Amino acid sequence: MKILKFGGTSVGKPERMHAVAKLVTADDAPKIVVLSALSGTTNSLVEIGQSLSEGKKEQAKGQIDKLEAHYRTFIQELVKQDAARAKATAVVDEHFEFLNIILKISFNEALNKDILAQGELLSTRLFSVYLEEAGVEAVLLPALDFMSIDEYEEPEIPKIKIKLGNLLEKNKGQRVFITQGYICRNAKGEIDNLKRGGSDYSASLIGAAIQASEVQIWTDIDGMHNNDPRVVKKTFPIEQLSFDEAAELAYFGAKILHPASIWPAQHFNIPVKLLNTMQPEAKGTIITELPSGDGVKAIAAKDGIIAIKIKSSRMLLAYGFLRKIFEVFEKYRTPIDMITTSEVAVSLTIEGSPYLDQLLKELQPFGSVELDHHQTIVSIVGNEVAATPSILKKLFDSLNEVPLRMISYGGSRHNISILIGGQYKEKTLQLLNKGLFGLE
Repeated sequence: MKILKFGGTSVGKPERMHAVAKLVTADDAPKIVVLSALSGTTNSLVEIGQSLSEGKKEQAKGQIDKLEAHYRTFIQELVKQDAARAKATAVVDEHFEFLNIILKISFNEALNKDILAQGELLSTRLFSVYLEEAGVEAVLLPALDFMSIDEYEEPEIPKIKIKLGNLLEKNKGQRVFITQGYICRNAKGEIDNLKRGGSDYSASLIGAAIQASEVQIWTDIDGMHNNDPRVVKKTFPIEQLSFDEAAELAYFGAKILHPASIWPAQHFNIPVKLLNTMQPEAKGTIITELPSGDGVKAIAAKDGIIAIKIKSSRMLLAYGFLRKIFEVFEKYRTPIDMITTSEVAVSLTIEGSPYLDQLLKELQPFGSVELDHHQTIVSIVGNEVAATPSILKKLFDSLNEVPLRMISYGGSRHNISILIGGQYKEKTLQLLNKGLFGLE
């Protein structure tokens, strides 16, 4: 069985949803189709939740009405037959009745999670209505019936495997299943989610749970590119990556793939394909256990980085000093991306944190603390790049015009990372594209 995940832009317009249906029915292979919310919907739902949290109910009502109008228009083009339109209208009625009811309820975080779940629930139900009109037999599997996370927000793969297996067994003989990405239940049984970009994660977790033959991630770009095509003019899709290379690229900023989505596939050795709904004939990128060769494969950039420098000539060499620093970040569940040390200071980076003030307060007893906001991590990724001297030379020769704040080298054989001021991001990506790939 294959897993096919389609992102928001792939289902964001009626004609795109029609195209997805053709891709889903192009062969007779059994498959689970994982859908994101229609493009723009999750952002709208976030804004509705924000308005309600601030007590701006009239503003929230306006946002709900605007989103509802969009869906009313959407279903007119999605389905044509009266019976199908009646079913699609009933779906929209039900979900927007819920959104209007919450205007009368006291807002809390659990309710906000309910709000955020509406996008995927809408997209999958409307897609199911369209498939029915098109004469395609499909079963809707509610993700809330099998997808769960524990108290640490980690997915419960053994439970997912059992619950999903039971649902598939009940529908034995069916070839097409539809389910929601992103949404799940938490340890309390409440509706929750896998965070932004979590539909990729859902697809990978489902693939791991059922030991799928492959996981396909369908987006609006033909695979993972060697550089950011939004910034650099000449880029090209990479035909093959290893799990390690793909994980580094996803974590350090490649937008096509959610960072967490690699490990379930890697753990169970399930190939992942990155494909383009707009160009289904394109090869895209396949991610497998083995790399296709040595050398630089791609460059990724991660924005919104904060650099923190803790300077202490008195304590740095003391036993346990670094452990105490790390314990502060562990306490506030804040991951560290890069770290360097000198005789008198530790410099590290984080991708923002809601607990920044608390972090700084607890770090101050260790020495003076300096912050640099608006930094960018640029990562050069490929098999054995950190063990290839010629690559390092090309890298620094390319960047003699860019001031480097930090360098991470040797932590991974597949990655060399540099920290720069955010204002140098575009220039850096362009210089590296020329220096490492010969493309301007």
